[in-house]
Formats: sequence, structure tokens, C-alpha cells
Amino acid sequence: MSITIKEVTTQHELIKFIEFPNKLYRENKYYVPQLVSADLHILSKDKNSAFDFCEATYWLAYNGKSKIVGRIAGIINNKYNEKTRKRYVRFGWIDFVQEEKVLEALLKTVEEWAREHNGEVIHGPLGFSDMDVSGILVEGFEEIPTAYGKYNAPYYGPMLEKHGYSKEVDWVEYNVRVPKRIPEKYPKMAAFIEQRYNLKVLKFNKKKELLRYSDELFGLLNREYEKIYGFSELTPRQMQELKEQFIPLLQLRFVSVVVNADNKVVGFGICLPSLSRALQKARGKLFPFGFLHIKWALKFNDTLDTVLIAIHSDYKDKGINSLIFNSIGQAIMKDGITNIETTRELEENSNVQNLWNKFDYRKHKRARCYSKKL
Repeated sequence: MSITIKEVTTQHELIKFIEFPNKLYRENKYYVPQLVSADLHILSKDKNSAFDFCEATYWLAYNGKSKIVGRIAGIINNKYNEKTRKRYVRFGWIDFVQEEKVLEALLKTVEEWAREHNGEVIHGPLGFSDMDVSGILVEGFEEIPTAYGKYNAPYYGPMLEKHGYSKEVDWVEYNVRVPKRIPEKYPKMAAFIEQRYNLKVLKFNKKKELLRYSDELFGLLNREYEKIYGFSELTPRQMQELKEQFIPLLQLRFVSVVVNADNKVVGFGICLPSLSRALQKARGKLFPFGFLHIKWALKFNDTLDTVLIAIHSDYKDKGINSLIFNSIGQAIMKDGITNIETTRELEENSNVQNLWNKFDYRKHKRARCYSKKL
């Protein structure tokens, strides 16, 4: 097999780059396609505000002249490198057929690009920011990923390891079975914590009410995620993009914001009805019917995905988690949610994982970030 690597330079090639895994996994019942329009926004230098501090190049691998057999992106997040004081280069958006020569050609290309940019370590898969899909799936190949996860075949990890890549960090995911009723002690505990620390859980009737607190939410996220692996501080432009992308999707009953006596945000949690099945039906396209599947999933669903949680460091041990999930728990019971899917969280994040200890849960997916010294 003769492999040709070609840099993506046109819009037409970028769309091919985005659509490749949708074709690769067309017959796989566990694969969840990303929306082409969403990836097009993320990967376009004139649309994604992350390019204010990132640079990137994309490549496609061809078998001969026309058949695409792999893809990869090279990314440099200069803000993250300044924070860590290391010259990291990221690889991301990696997909390939089960053929050694294809992966070898892709990795050789991105590693040469990394060296040309004075990279010391290459790691990934990572996106431009913490909000992009990260990791190679290494456990859970017979599970449907969340809309914010990613499926890949079992051969990815072992093949990367053959080329000198080793584990840097793992993310894990849990499935939590929702009990038929919330134990009485949880609302009582939440009420006690509210009273003891003079806290209040906000209720929102309109999204514009939530928007008034959005800058505080992002500010808290930046402070509390600052030391998390791969995270770089969100800029005002990125915050605005996230507002435009996510606020329309949010179901306010699954959003919990906790404020102190001064009405300052000290914690928040955001969950979203699972969009995985809807995205499978949409097949990567919003139109003509994809948006209808998404709209239906947001209103009628038995599965909830956890999306974001952040708690002010001064309140870490004061039971804010209980307030957040007691608040969202009321909506979970009312809507008949039977399953909660946690999005990828670092395996050592015991503060979040301890939330599920008293429920019927299972750790069912694991994704890995690999690294290699250059």
C-alpha cells in the first residue's frame, strides 16, 4: 500500500477531513458522528477564537490518489505552553484504518511538523481547548459515547504504543442508575448546608436570567480548572462563543447555580439530555431532519449527560456538590430520567467520582492521552 500525505488547504478538503470518521464508522452501532457544521467552525481559522493563541495544520492520508484512509491535526496552544513552560505540540482529530503504514505516515508527518516548530513533547489526542474532544478510547468499545466523547476502534491505542507513545493521563466515564426516589436525607442535607453557610441555589425561568451570571460562571471555571491537565484559560471571545453555542441547548431545569450571601457564584453544575442517539440519527447533518432529532432529544429523554461542574476552592469541603445535585435531582425524578452518563473526567478526580458512591454505578469507559518526547 502506497500512502500519500496531503495537507488540507481548501474548504472542500477540510470537509473531507471532517467527514472521514463518519464514513470509516458508518456501520458501527456505537459510533456517534459529530456535526459537520460544528467541526467546521472549530477547525476554521477565521471562525474559532482559539486561533487567537493557537496554530494548527491538518493532513489527510490517501491510499493512492483518491481514497482517504486517515487524518490527523497538529496543534500548538501557545497559551498552554506559556503556562506550563514547556514546548508542547498536540495531535488531534486522529482517525485511521487498521494499517500500520497509514498511522506511521500520519505520525511521521505531525512529528516532523512539531520539530519544525521547536516542540519538545507531542501529546494527544487533544483539541485547541479543554472544550474539545480529547483522548483515545481504550476501554468501553461496546458503549455509546456521550456527545462530548468520541468513539474509536480498539486498535488505535496498541498501534500508537508501537510507535513510542505512552500514557500521560486517563479520563474515565461512569454510568449511574437513577434510583426510583431520592432518599430523604439528601434534601435534608442540602437544606442544612444552605443554612449553615448562608448559601442559595438559584432557580432560572428564562435563559436571559442565566446569562446575567454567565461571566461569573466562566470566571469560576477559569480559576478552578487552571491546574487541570490540558486546560488553558478561556478568553472573552471564547466565552462569547460558548454562550452562543451552549445556551440555546441548555434545559434550565438541569442547571444549578449556587451563590453566597453576597450573591457571588461559588459553584455550578450543568447537565444536558443525551444527544448521542439524536446525533446518530442525524448522521452529522443538521438539515434536513437532524435538528428535529436533537430538538426531540432535548425534550424527551431517559438519559442525562453531566457536562460541567465547578466549585470555588473556598467551598470545596462544604457540601456544594450536594446542593447542585439535589437541585438537578428534582428535575431528574420529574422527567423520568433513568440513567446519568458522566462526561470524561481525569481518573484521579475523586471529588467528582465520590458523588456516585451511594448509587448503582459502573465505570464503563476510559480514554487516554498519549505523549512522546521528540
